[in-house]
Amino acid sequence: MNHDHPPPYLARCTCSLHARRLFTGGLLAGGAALALPGWAREGVEVGPRSSFSELVSAEQIEQAALQNYLQLRQGAAAKGLLAGAGNPQLARLRAIAQRLVPYTYEWNERARQWRWEVNLINDPQINAFCMPGGKIAFYTGILEKLKLSDDEVAMVMGHEMTHALREHARERMGKTLVTRGVIEVGAAIFGLGNGGRYLAGMGGQLATLKFGRDDESEADLVGMELAARAGYDPHAGVTLWQKMASANKGAPPQWISTHPSGPTRIRDIEVNLPKVEPLYARAGKPGQRFDPVR
Repeated sequence: MNHDHPPPYLARCTCSLHARRLFTGGLLAGGAALALPGWAREGVEVGPRSSFSELVSAEQIEQAALQNYLQLRQGAAAKGLLAGAGNPQLARLRAIAQRLVPYTYEWNERARQWRWEVNLINDPQINAFCMPGGKIAFYTGILEKLKLSDDEVAMVMGHEMTHALREHARERMGKTLVTRGVIEVGAAIFGLGNGGRYLAGMGGQLATLKFGRDDESEADLVGMELAARAGYDPHAGVTLWQKMASANKGAPPQWISTHPSGPTRIRDIEVNLPKVEPLYARAGKPGQRFDPVR
């Protein structure tokens, strides 16, 4: 998501809910439902990850993301804008994340080792993001202005998780390396030469990357599946984007400025609902529900 006038401590933080192709700083336990060989997979259908991502080291980009996230978190804390552990909305976000995380492993095996973390920043922007390595932040604006239900929060969170799981930032950086002519064959893979120097300075770009429409669509669909498997109603994807369309009547929220239009997203979600409705029907449902921000 992009900010036209971000506060100083978030000058580089502009994540987004994009359309194609994933909490507390501890490792979350749990197992995903993995497809067995020869069995037809249930759920949404997306293509393989882009080969451009192979031009960038996953370890390097995750380390850069961690450093960038720590800087953003520290900046928010210094301004008194980072929600404390007793904040009920932060507890809500972390509870939802804990249910979604076990279902991420099927989409990216590295997610088993990620130290997932969720924080809440007191800022009126309609925004949320998940960096490579599972570092998530929500802004109070998206909860307060859209009055999100738990199911809708799960759709937002699943969407952002998908960007990390499907390595959209890694893919974008791989494409940038190629188009800028920065690397020789294999240089970025091994962190060598100009490619290595480029990757060393990439941390500040992670929150400002703009994903393409294909990335956005993929994040919508995979995020919806993650939420359904975790027991959140996938139909909330429709109501979420209806709320976003309503919020868009004035200046477009930054969260959707680079995304497919509301009607297009809603249509794609509705077409794919039959693929995830059985997953939701069988899923264990959350034992605790939280009220939207009043």
